[in-house]
Amino acid sequence: MNRTPKQPVAQVSGARRPDPVTEPPLVRWLLTGIALLFLALFLVVPLAAVFYQALNKGLRFYFEALADPDALSAIRLTLITAAIAVPLNLVFGLAASWCIAKFEFRGKALLTTLIDLPFSVSPVISGLIYVLMFGAQGWFGPWLQERNVQIIFAVPGIVLATIFVTFPFVARELIPLMQAQGNDEEEAAHVLGASGWQIFRRVTLPNVKWGLLYGVILCNARAMGEFGAVSVVSGHIRGQTDTMPLHVEILYNEYNFSAAFAVASLLALLALVTLGLKLLAERHMSAELSAAHDVPAHAGPAASAGAGQSSSSQSASESFFVNAAPAPQRHPLKQGEL
Repeated sequence: MNRTPKQPVAQVSGARRPDPVTEPPLVRWLLTGIALLFLALFLVVPLAAVFYQALNKGLRFYFEALADPDALSAIRLTLITAAIAVPLNLVFGLAASWCIAKFEFRGKALLTTLIDLPFSVSPVISGLIYVLMFGAQGWFGPWLQERNVQIIFAVPGIVLATIFVTFPFVARELIPLMQAQGNDEEEAAHVLGASGWQIFRRVTLPNVKWGLLYGVILCNARAMGEFGAVSVVSGHIRGQTDTMPLHVEILYNEYNFSAAFAVASLLALLALVTLGLKLLAERHMSAELSAAHDVPAHAGPAASAGAGQSSSSQSASESFFVNAAPAPQRHPLKQGEL
């Protein structure tokens, strides 16, 4: 009996082929060590030095430095400035990002460029611009003096300078997030008869809540820690127009190092809290972005369960479209008609 010759079986080697995108272990450890050393020298050591100098004379001196009337005035002014600047930037960021990401209109490129303007202008220059506009010898200075209105070397000037240097943060976080999510859900809501306000409140806003929180966190941190622009417009009036960063500078120039580091430690604690909230917002925002790319907006809850996760954007659309017909994948609406 003739036997059919056996086909040669490919021998699979037990050794794995090296990954072309993976560096050798020595290089990985070297790069990781350099990164950790850099973080230790420029982040951990200065942060530890701030708290060490703040507590160098004991807890009693630390709390006495914070309870000083000038320090309390600086803390109060910093909180007031942030409480005014952050909500205004939140409203502007939502409006600007919604217009840029969801609509087509003339001047869209110009608006996007103007949003990035504070990133390209030095904060000191922006403060000087306000002095040239609202100062005693500025464009509107005589008109303001006739009406006994003071902006420069007063709280309004500090608020204006803070708003200018912080207004891109919310918009710059929301624009790419809204663009990645697309317009499918908004257009479907429009087909079902929802008004513009309903679409924004019940579809768009829930989809971007974590990106909005991320932008607000960064905006608040920059508002409380701003030095350059505020230094120009404040006048350094102790107990009246000094924010926390300016008060730290005054104490340091007076060689009152422990008190200066005590106030600086509050800003350091704010930075740590901001970092923690930032990591939380980044985690949720990256999950929403991945869900927006992996699961289509019109795919219902079954597709979401098949993907192994459910995004907040889908939960928002499901709550809006409950007991309604499923949204079509294609419809005659064009971008910008909502």
